[in-house]
Amino acid sequence: MRNYESLYIIHPEVVGDELTAMVEKFQKVLTDQAAEIYKLDNWGVRKLAYPIQKLERGCYVQTLFSAEPEVIAEFERRLRLDEKILRFLTVRFEEEFPAVVEAEPTVEDKEAPAAEEKSASEDAVSTTEEK
Repeated sequence: MRNYESLYIIHPEVVGDELTAMVEKFQKVLTDQAAEIYKLDNWGVRKLAYPIQKLERGCYVQTLFSAEPEVIAEFERRLRLDEKILRFLTVRFEEEFPAVVEAEPTVEDKEAPAAEEKSASEDAVSTTEEK
């Protein structure tokens, strides 16, 4: 199986339960064909680089998955048929996903170094005040 990254843009008026149902529908297309999904990330509504169908904004969804090459054809066919999908792009990912997904810092990891730096700077201030 090969590793792929797919990014698709959904019409910005699709929100709430309808958006969740749409994302799950495309996730099911992959899982029904024995694809293994490593990461499904909804980036939310963002400004487009250029207008698409006279729209300035779109909801971005990123999926990292492993699948056979035949699965991509069916997945992209379903994306193409849905009128609420503005654009999509699927590329082959050369690296292994478990290492990539685990290496991403979490919110807690991002906050921890800041706390350590703060305590180190406080120690430096206290030592200079003592002298």
